[in-house]
Amino acid sequence: MFKAFKEFAFRGNVIDLAVGVILGAAFSGIIKSLVDSIFMPLIGIVIGGIDVKELSVTVGKAKLLYGQFLQASIEFILIAFALFLFVKGINSFRRKEEVPEEIVVPTMEEKLLTEIRDALVRRND
Repeated sequence: MFKAFKEFAFRGNVIDLAVGVILGAAFSGIIKSLVDSIFMPLIGIVIGGIDVKELSVTVGKAKLLYGQFLQASIEFILIAFALFLFVKGINSFRRKEEVPEEIVVPTMEEKLLTEIRDALVRRND
């Protein structure tokens, strides 16, 4: 059982996934800070000095904080875009593996048909 677990845990895909999750969480913190500290204040200035995070509407006794949803949506879009650029950059550095061309050997039938074709062409000339 230990051997099976070891093979599973140390397979390349599992380790890559773990590293990706950790980096994603750290990257999320950076983007959250960027949105909270730079983008949202700028958006607030553009829309008249309003703190976007505090935007809300009251429906009966419920207070709907749509500003927080808006901020979380902007964070998601920025994280997704930044990760897209990151993956695209990494992929451009990877060397394209050269695929050797397969040498197609004609079958005996194809050889005979080629000879017949060539003979007919010579005869018609």
